[in-house]
Amino acid sequence: MSGLDIFAWIVLIVLLASTVFVIIFMAMLPGMIAKRRDHPWMTAVQVAGWVTLFFGFVLWPVALIWAYVDVPARRDSGEAAR
Repeated sequence: MSGLDIFAWIVLIVLLASTVFVIIFMAMLPGMIAKRRDHPWMTAVQVAGWVTLFFGFVLWPVALIWAYVDVPARRDSGEAAR
């Protein structure tokens, strides 16, 4: 095995490790955003971020948008009658 082969293996290992890191970070990102924003359904957003791994990140934008969207506060029934 020559020095060029060893260099190629090192580059391949670094690329694979970087890819795994980016995929895990992207799966964690919606949950981290929801936690920082104190989202009412923080756990569900975290699970949605990880579930997108199995769907090839097709639904990842939905989880990311959900992390930023808060549910509006409910109005009292007395205020709605006015």
